[in-house]
Amino acid sequence: MADALTATSPDSAEPARSGLSAAALQRGVVDNLLCLQARYPAIAAPQHWYMALAYSVRDRMLARWAATVQTYAAHDARVACYLSAEFLIGPQLGNNLVNLGIEATAREALQALGIDLDTLLALEEEPGLGNGGLGRLAACYMDSLSTLEIPAIGYGIRYEFGIFDQEIRDGWQVEVTDKWLQKGNPWEIVRPEVAYYVGLGGSTRNESDAQGRLCVRWTPARQIKGVACDTPMPGYHVNTCNTLRLWKSEAVESFDLQDFNVGDYYAAVNEKVISETLSKVLYPNDEPAIGKRLRLAQQYFFVSCSLQDMLHLLDLKGDPIGHFAERFTVQLNDTHPSIAVAELMRLLVDERQVPWDEAWDITRRALAYTNHTLLPEALETWGLPLMCSLLPRLLEIIYEINRRFLDEIRQRYPGDEARVARMSLIDERGDRLVRMAHLATVGSHAVNGVAELHSGLLKQTVLRDFAELWPERFHNVTNGVTPRRFMLLCNPALAQLLDETVGDGWVTDLTRLRKLEAYADDAAFQERWRRVKQSNKAVLAERIRSATGIGVDAAALFDVQVKRIHEYKRQHLNALLIVTLYQRLRRNPQLALTPRCFVFGGKAAPGYAMAKLIIRLINGVAEVVNNDPAVNGRLKVVFYPNFSVKNGHFVYPAADLSEQISTAGKEASGTGNMKFMMNGALTIGTLDGANVEIRQEVGDENFFLFGLSADEVERVKRAGYRPADYVNANDELREVLELIANGHFSRGDREMFRPLIDNLTQADPFLVLADYADYVARQDDVSAAWQDTRRWTRMSILNTARSGKFSSDRAIDEYCEEIWKISPVRIALDR
Repeated sequence: MADALTATSPDSAEPARSGLSAAALQRGVVDNLLCLQARYPAIAAPQHWYMALAYSVRDRMLARWAATVQTYAAHDARVACYLSAEFLIGPQLGNNLVNLGIEATAREALQALGIDLDTLLALEEEPGLGNGGLGRLAACYMDSLSTLEIPAIGYGIRYEFGIFDQEIRDGWQVEVTDKWLQKGNPWEIVRPEVAYYVGLGGSTRNESDAQGRLCVRWTPARQIKGVACDTPMPGYHVNTCNTLRLWKSEAVESFDLQDFNVGDYYAAVNEKVISETLSKVLYPNDEPAIGKRLRLAQQYFFVSCSLQDMLHLLDLKGDPIGHFAERFTVQLNDTHPSIAVAELMRLLVDERQVPWDEAWDITRRALAYTNHTLLPEALETWGLPLMCSLLPRLLEIIYEINRRFLDEIRQRYPGDEARVARMSLIDERGDRLVRMAHLATVGSHAVNGVAELHSGLLKQTVLRDFAELWPERFHNVTNGVTPRRFMLLCNPALAQLLDETVGDGWVTDLTRLRKLEAYADDAAFQERWRRVKQSNKAVLAERIRSATGIGVDAAALFDVQVKRIHEYKRQHLNALLIVTLYQRLRRNPQLALTPRCFVFGGKAAPGYAMAKLIIRLINGVAEVVNNDPAVNGRLKVVFYPNFSVKNGHFVYPAADLSEQISTAGKEASGTGNMKFMMNGALTIGTLDGANVEIRQEVGDENFFLFGLSADEVERVKRAGYRPADYVNANDELREVLELIANGHFSRGDREMFRPLIDNLTQADPFLVLADYADYVARQDDVSAAWQDTRRWTRMSILNTARSGKFSSDRAIDEYCEEIWKISPVRIALDR
């Protein structure tokens, strides 16, 4: 009997499971419809067809995945292990079709079956595995790692529910459960045989081992089992298919028969319920103590499973434990996985009986840390009572790491106890806290920021003492995004124009887009460029109408700000601009105002009241502005709900203007700014994060710069910032704030926006009012530039042409060369 994986039909030499022709793919889809779902074509619903196609595409990835794993094992390849609490991978079907090079083939195969590919793509649920830029960056890096043929494994948590789906009701954000797994996940391969046990709580005691050596035994109060759930991550037009391994929590014993036999059903299943909570939801609200406990437990759970998995892989190869750092380089994506420093030490010292000094050398050589923020609230700390009750052995190890580290500091800087206190892993002031960023820095051989400005500020502020101690450990790796998803997949019309103009090599070498500069002033090329943009805007306009009921003119300037809602990102500054323009129209309805459609999108954390109030303000402004006859359609305001990777596919290609207006010094990098730039949007922004490098690349004349610099922000704050002074000095600003405060955008309710107005006028922690006048003036420059169609088109072309630096391929190249010391491994596929 022919093997099912290689069986062929009489009319084709290509196997139905792995063949790349339309005929083979068509047979594969029908086979998977019947054999995996017990459906035949006449009764199959669109969801069944989607699953059948997804399984068929996955079939074609698995041979590549197997060849990748076998090759890495045979070549003793060093593997980059990317630890991240989030992997916002987005919909997989379209991306995998693009990477395999069979999108057109799939379209043809489905057409023969009477099925439309776009209909199936629209059905796919977005995996609820991330929240924002941090998780999307991790996903982009997984794409680039495979495309560049770098041995890699991504490690994280397989959340059953995402952070939430966002609905807008009466202008307010309402959180709805994100049930992304309710219809199944065809890309996931669950591996119950790959499971590890993670302890929580309990106590420790000193004892002697069989050789008479003193050791510590941790007896946890409970154990959780972590089961591997693998997702193949193929590269673009290569055979490499790396693994994203996410951990699902399960009870060690799902059912207690003794409790059941005495009639206590609830006690019998209680252990299962408690254990599965760990991977139940992304980012539980950590305001209450129970939320903090769950979040720390989540982080430890996935880190411990991941490190145990690496040690198991080392054992399978028969390598000694001392080779760990030669086989694995472990990147900590922000502070969430920083407990890895203490956990790897525990696994080496307690479980493998490695002497402390040798274990510390292995740990430091293996681990590297990426810092993503300078905001104090985002630099995680954990209270000592919580750490002691949940991870008692880990806390003991942190104490010992700290003792040895502070001895080193005292030797290096004798008598400088203030420095010792600043650098300690334990903050002794007030509530005693473990500083996780300090732990990650001390336990890693490399620390990097994610943009030139951010990396500089990192060394000058939150990690200054460490940078002075170990300057050689600090690096910059500016973030990047994958052009496969954010250009080739989501903007096919632009991709085709680029192919025809500069060749298709740009997909894996984005610097080739520089060749577009020769066409920036070409009238015929400009016309084709505008047609692509206009078509994308028409598509987004229809999606806006469908989602919100708001009709927008695709000929207007699409002014877009989509990102997590946060005060430092300053969506409320954008709202003040809209009210300013609205006031001008009310005073002079005949004013020649550039028609604009302002598009907002993004989620506010459920417990972040001010961010949710900003969403309400945007929707309140939209309600008034969109319906005022004086505006006459010249301004439209839209809050596009539930912004996601999937929705971003339609937003980025349609944007004319990208709003990157965070307070200088607060945004580590940003990646949305890069996606907009690649798709030809112009940027208005501050000198913050990667905006600095975007402006350097595109040229000052093609970037709308405003606002205080990071240094100026600090000087203004040190001088005693008084936001009321800016209000008193600017009549237009005062009128705008009064209009909001008087209830004009809250149906007469003068209390609704009082917390926001009071915050701005009395404290204004992110200097919104200080930057307001400059922002409004630069927006007038935007309007003037928009009126000159040829100039605007030229600037748009140059933005795309000069976006090459911001490919995630470049970023991964830098990690490989400067931090990981990894080279590509070519995968051969034996058909």
